[in-house]
Amino acid sequence: MFQFLVDTLMRACDLVLVAIGMSAVYSLMKFPNIALVQYAAMGGMLAIVLQKAGVPIGAAIVFSVLLTGLLAVLLNEFLFNRMLKIGSSTAMIGSLAVGMIFSAAFLVTMGPNPSRFALPISRPLRILGALVTEPQLVSFVIVLAAIAAFALLYFKTDLGRCMRATSTNEVLADATGINTARMKTVIVLISGMMAALGGVSIALKGEVDIQVGMDLLLPVFASAILGGLGNPFGAIAGALLISIAETAVTTINFGPLMGQVVVFLPVAYASAISFLLLVAALLWRPRGLFVSEVKRV
Repeated sequence: MFQFLVDTLMRACDLVLVAIGMSAVYSLMKFPNIALVQYAAMGGMLAIVLQKAGVPIGAAIVFSVLLTGLLAVLLNEFLFNRMLKIGSSTAMIGSLAVGMIFSAAFLVTMGPNPSRFALPISRPLRILGALVTEPQLVSFVIVLAAIAAFALLYFKTDLGRCMRATSTNEVLADATGINTARMKTVIVLISGMMAALGGVSIALKGEVDIQVGMDLLLPVFASAILGGLGNPFGAIAGALLISIAETAVTTINFGPLMGQVVVFLPVAYASAISFLLLVAALLWRPRGLFVSEVKRV
């Protein structure tokens, strides 16, 4: 049972930071930036490349996250802001196109083979009967620290108060003297950095390849919608629900139900359950399980 909990939390770590970034961007920009899943892939790959170039792994992660955040700001300034003047659907399709360009660039620069950090091999730890590796623990701590830092910024600082005011009523926020354009730039920077850190978390636990971004797309999108698109902290609950469902599908023995001793579903079915939950959410609660925007300022 504890192994199931560990596996669920590790899967949630893959999704939650990217889902938070997507919801945070939607709350201010009013469009779901699909390219965020490729920012995650870039974060992981860039950190690995920097480590292989001789940069210490800690510095490689910091540079990777910062560079990805800056790239997110540049793309937003020169592409997505212009597309948003046409319409949010145009910006969303544009972000999908940018994601495809990222995939092609990864194939050219990184090749089709997966990459991983050069980490020392260590024996897994046994905690309450569950096996956990040291990179998994480090990844878990990084994700928790990122969520805590974002929550402190969002709820305990003037900057966070201005971001919440802008997401709730941009016109009123503008009238009260808040620089709403700057708030949007800040949230785009933070979302890019969060996505990159999510990619680093994935890379620490295993490996990344050119498909990692597209593999994240459906479960991240489902997590953000389940949690209420526009509610960054609802995305945490959405990611946990998706992770529980995916882990259950791939770890439960369905043999007794089929008259056999052992029958496990292929891992490929995990994406099917994400799609099923996404469809159910759109039919049952199209605005998500929680309020779609943070209202308290």
